[in-house]
Amino acid sequence: MKGVSSTPGDYVYFKSQVPLHKIPIGTKQWRYYDFGPKTVPPLICIPGIAGTADVYYKQIMALSMKGYRVISVDIPRVWNYHEWIQAFEKFLDTIDVHHVHLYGTSLGGFLAQLFAHHRPRRVKSLVLSNTYLDTRTFATAMPWAPFVSWTPSFLLKRYVLTGIRDGPHEPFIADSVDFAVSQVETLSKDDLASRLTLTVDAASVGSLLLSDSSVTIMDTNDYCAIPQHLKDDLTERYPEARRAYLKSGGDFPFLSRPDEVNLHLQLHLRRVGVEPRPEVVKSIPKGGADGTDGSSQSKKKSDEEKDDRNNNMPQDSGSSSSDQSPTFPESSGSSNDPPLPTDTIQLLSSSLNNLILVQLAGEVYQSCVVFTLCYCTLVLVHGGGFISRQLV
Repeated sequence: MKGVSSTPGDYVYFKSQVPLHKIPIGTKQWRYYDFGPKTVPPLICIPGIAGTADVYYKQIMALSMKGYRVISVDIPRVWNYHEWIQAFEKFLDTIDVHHVHLYGTSLGGFLAQLFAHHRPRRVKSLVLSNTYLDTRTFATAMPWAPFVSWTPSFLLKRYVLTGIRDGPHEPFIADSVDFAVSQVETLSKDDLASRLTLTVDAASVGSLLLSDSSVTIMDTNDYCAIPQHLKDDLTERYPEARRAYLKSGGDFPFLSRPDEVNLHLQLHLRRVGVEPRPEVVKSIPKGGADGTDGSSQSKKKSDEEKDDRNNNMPQDSGSSSSDQSPTFPESSGSSNDPPLPTDTIQLLSSSLNNLILVQLAGEVYQSCVVFTLCYCTLVLVHGGGFISRQLV
């Protein structure tokens, strides 16, 4: 595994456009992204052990622009599955979401199935990727599980990262691994310990009331950390589920094969009756996510920009050398941005003219002051010499 690379440019743009929410619910701290029209039933993404809410940023950006609402969550610090079910239900109640479509990978897929089993009326469909049905295999492979809460953080991170295949990767898979590693580095010791505890906690998925037609299984055919026999057991459990196999993608296909994953997610959502609202997205100002009418927001934004420019207009200028020229917001280069209103352009032109006049007046005033000082100095010098000669 190579070292962590620089932050991807599209991730930097994502962070600048999509706000990260952090809310305490009871004793749990929830960290999540929520983007897209609020009138559309959400797709909630649940990561695995080595993931955070950020690993689904490619799905959030692509699907929300097509009119879907996407919520990506961090797994909170829970230590057993009953605690997870209660915490997740309280989270949904807090954000006022009653029916959900769940997309889970690895541990996240297992948690999604458990929630669908215990709260069947709230889950309308499942997308399961590289996941499993029970934890016995992982409990056997981790005999030191009772001591995980006392294990140092660097050992927990090393254990998690050893589950990711090392060796030469295709470039897009190597980039996905690097990004996942960078997210693991952000997790605290307690976060890692709780996730590993969930992995070995004795639990299995019972029968679901959800029809197999509402389940999509999306697996990679190259390799992943989940043993193949566990993936086969999952396929046998849902014989009528839709299959979506990716030729390659590794452990993180949502990062390495985002176009294919996004396409399968769209097909799944349409298959279960989720209708996107692209017409709402087109009216949302850049960076908006509330799915409300954008015309009034654009007008309000223009008015606010005019007020800000009026408030920030320089009132006085004493020296041209110390004045700074006014700065204007840079264009994002997007053809979808609303044009600058005519009255705003006139305001800027008038303001610039006023600023130039003030600067010229300041320069003239400065020149007059300098001339006066020089003249007074000469008078004093010559006058002082004349007086001294008269005294002598």
